[in-house]
Amino acid sequence: MAESPKIELFVKASVDAESVGNCPFSQRLFMILWLKGANFTLTTVDMKRAPAVLKALAPGSQPPFLIFNDEVKTDTNKIEEFLEENLTQPEYPKLCCRYKESNGAGDDIFRKFSGYIKNPNSGINNMLETKFLSTLVKLNMYLETPLPHELDQNPNATQSTRLYLDGESLTLADCNLLPKLNIVKVVCKQYRDFDIPKELKGLTRYLDNAYKQDQFRYTCPNSSEILIAYHSVAKYLNK
Repeated sequence: MAESPKIELFVKASVDAESVGNCPFSQRLFMILWLKGANFTLTTVDMKRAPAVLKALAPGSQPPFLIFNDEVKTDTNKIEEFLEENLTQPEYPKLCCRYKESNGAGDDIFRKFSGYIKNPNSGINNMLETKFLSTLVKLNMYLETPLPHELDQNPNATQSTRLYLDGESLTLADCNLLPKLNIVKVVCKQYRDFDIPKELKGLTRYLDNAYKQDQFRYTCPNSSEILIAYHSVAKYLNK
């Protein structure tokens, strides 16, 4: 049996420097390693007091970064690809999507969310909210549309019952999207008193199922961390 790799993941620390901070890229990699079932060490990095040894390991880099058998990796997308290529079956589960469409589902949400939440002008808020909401509706449509394997099992199905983006298991696509949706949920509630509409049944089902999974729930930063991170970015509407 091959020796297990030595893996250390460095992620952004919280404001108190004791827990995980707000960083969807850090959470994405944290989720991937947990879902893979790999043995790894998690190190939180307080960038205000980052020790010289970390600066030497990844000069100029911001967390997250990974050390895999003494090899330093600093690009999140490349780390994801590297882990999928190197932590393979039968010892580690495959996390890539069965359907390529799942990889792009929800990829426009964060951009519209940013425009919506950074605007203080109440005169254009409804327009920005509509654009943002349309991205949630689009994701909801994908989640409610049966995937090919669901139609194979039930050709008359008109609604998907799957748990996650690509089926019944969390994939790389979920690891990318869910941390962003968690930020969206927390920030929109605080700054716009906006909740994801329950009428979006596919999206509601998806998030409900995701929050039941330890790999997502326990890798989320505290809501207070998210709000601290957005304090200088998000704007309340002018009265």
